[in-house]
Amino acid sequence: MPHATVIDGAAIAARLRQRAAVVAAHLCSEIGSAPGLATVLVGEDRASQVYIRAKGQACANSGIAAFDTRLPAGISEGGLLAEIERLNQDDRVDGVLVQLPLPRQIDPHRIVSAIDPAKDVDGFHPVNVGHLWSGLPTMVPCTPQGCLRLLRTVRPDPAGLDAVVIGRSNIVGKPLAALLIGADCTVTMIHSKTRDARQIASRADILIAAAGQPGMVRGDWVRPGATVIDVGISAAADPEGRTRVVGDVDFASVSAIAGAITPVPGGVGPMTIACLLLNTLLAACRRRGLADPMF
Repeated sequence: MPHATVIDGAAIAARLRQRAAVVAAHLCSEIGSAPGLATVLVGEDRASQVYIRAKGQACANSGIAAFDTRLPAGISEGGLLAEIERLNQDDRVDGVLVQLPLPRQIDPHRIVSAIDPAKDVDGFHPVNVGHLWSGLPTMVPCTPQGCLRLLRTVRPDPAGLDAVVIGRSNIVGKPLAALLIGADCTVTMIHSKTRDARQIASRADILIAAAGQPGMVRGDWVRPGATVIDVGISAAADPEGRTRVVGDVDFASVSAIAGAITPVPGGVGPMTIACLLLNTLLAACRRRGLADPMF
């Protein structure tokens, strides 16, 4: 039996989706049309197809209009940029999301920078990144936002706590660090060049693993009573040869030490799509000069 409190991300995300549905219905009556999210998928990547379907279903369940664009893997960068500009100009669309990764012939930084910052529901546009690090109102990337929401269910006021983030990606690690600094934590980042990573991690009150290394964090990495958020998601074979989903944290050993922990699956994953819905609704309100909805 784990000693740690297991943070139920699926249940928390379900409540956020219910709230999103209420806000979407109110917006629809206010503006005369449903808020809209446009997703763009280039190529046939199976994992990306699964994500896009899940996002479309979440929109449908919450009363958000979904505009799904599928483009061939061989499309030119110019062709994709033209599609993004079309969506930027489409008044039915409040949020634009281009599913990553993209084919090799396309520069993802140029694509992200082409999205209207007001419609950038992923929060990856350089303008939104700059606003996040400056502490200004902005679109907060969905997975880091979900992590902070999960953290606050067990640590409502994390001010002054030592937080360690494992992984420095632009999608998760770096924006998470900015959010934690904004919450007045003392933040350290562990990455591939860090020396004594285990020792650094073991001092953290809050440990967030986003390295993409299955089972990297074990019990001896964790301070007793720490809150552990596992962002990792990988496929691994169990002893019987069956494929299962695992995180960056070894749940069995860490849950015996930590004070609270997110499971994989059922932790951060459901929060990412829930926060995408919230960002779409936030974009819809801000584009029309309406007050930010309360989530």
